[in-house]
Amino acid sequence: MSTPRPNQATAPGTTPTAPEGLPTTLGELRASDHPAKTPRSVRDELRDNLLTTLRAGGNPWPGIVGFERTVLPQFERAILAGHDVVLLGERGQGKTRLLRSLVALLDEWTPVIAGSEIGEHPEQPIIPASIRRATLEGDALAIGWRHRSERYAEKLATPDTSVADLIGDVDPVKVAEGRSLGDPETIHYGLVPRAHRGIVTVNELPDLAERIQVALLNVMEERDIQVRGYTLRLPLDILLVASANPEDYTNRGRIITPLKDRFGAEVRTHYPLEVAGEVALIQQEAEVVAEVPDHLLEVIARFTRNLRGASAIDQRSGVSARFSVAAAETVAAAALRRAAVTGEDAPVARPVDLEAVPPVLRGKLEFESGEEGREEELLTHLLRRAIAETARKRLSGVDLGPLADAVAEGRRVVTGERVPAREVVAALPSIPVVRTVADRLGAGDTEAPGPLASAVELALEHLYLTRKLAKDSDSDEDTVTYGG
Repeated sequence: MSTPRPNQATAPGTTPTAPEGLPTTLGELRASDHPAKTPRSVRDELRDNLLTTLRAGGNPWPGIVGFERTVLPQFERAILAGHDVVLLGERGQGKTRLLRSLVALLDEWTPVIAGSEIGEHPEQPIIPASIRRATLEGDALAIGWRHRSERYAEKLATPDTSVADLIGDVDPVKVAEGRSLGDPETIHYGLVPRAHRGIVTVNELPDLAERIQVALLNVMEERDIQVRGYTLRLPLDILLVASANPEDYTNRGRIITPLKDRFGAEVRTHYPLEVAGEVALIQQEAEVVAEVPDHLLEVIARFTRNLRGASAIDQRSGVSARFSVAAAETVAAAALRRAAVTGEDAPVARPVDLEAVPPVLRGKLEFESGEEGREEELLTHLLRRAIAETARKRLSGVDLGPLADAVAEGRRVVTGERVPAREVVAALPSIPVVRTVADRLGAGDTEAPGPLASAVELALEHLYLTRKLAKDSDSDEDTVTYGG
């Protein structure tokens, strides 16, 4: 089941400190036995480290769920082939996370020329200033060490992105210092050259203006850059990866054909193919503030899958995995609110908390034209269907007839936003099927009222949806009553 996650111990984006004892000059590096003293292309580095991980039986892609037999084998083949890659998929399919995970396949530390703008290897300087320094200083050339997290650059493509942002431009400050305009050292390098010997990611690639896409052609084919007609050509060593929506990527006019042709691999992503994969994704990503039992996570997963198959939802936009995550967090928040209002010590989400999802999250969906005014009705219908599917699957073979009879004959059960779990449990009939339901739904090994109330509420809601029980709602009291 999903439980609150502890806070991160380290702030994201923090760069580790280089270990002590690493060489500090080119001469020391040459005299050492450090494996990075010999230059190696970023593609070879990724290939070697991926092969090492695969041969050791490790997982190169921690945190990537549901792609094991589909996307990841294709992606791995692209990396082994040394191809630039574009991932195509609707929103919320984990494209950016997969691209960011490439960082883990880089060497943890790599030597660079100290003070260089673009992180050149000490044995392979490529900009005029570094070449001059290497020639004059020789073995005394100072070197630094760059962590792999600093060798990954990411750019969200937006209409206002310029060539200067990606490639570079003349730096007026350097010109003002006395250098002539034709001096290559007046160039301020953009994101791509600064990622030399690393990975560049462009998210939502089709949103780049055509003239900006043209600027990437040389980078991808000739592996160099040209800035405003300068004769300088930099032999860059980068892997360019990108993400895009299939509709934008394949529509004429959104991405220029020469750029599309330069990607060596095009990999299609997808939403989780199985309910279990969707649940695993929610468990991994949701930061819940109260306990959410597994059967409710399954309801949310099935609800999301129902939305992806609904004709009333615009499937070109997709139903993001973030919808599932936000739904789980909303359900947990509803449980926490009830605990605060009723004085419960350990809040546990119950099926009644699912009612908070449609009104809160319908803004995350795109509806087809003609569905105006019916949005919440549609969501409620699909949510009830998900509840029925989950209960049918999890309670298969359990005879709920005695529970329906007991409740219909007078053991009415009241639940709601202001009804604590202990009152729900106190209202349950003392019959064996209650314990059977609890065992099936993972609440049989605890005496706490929360898990038991959540489990039996699912059974009661299933009986209502199959027309074996009645259900009355009181909006004034925020209660729901199951009875005959």
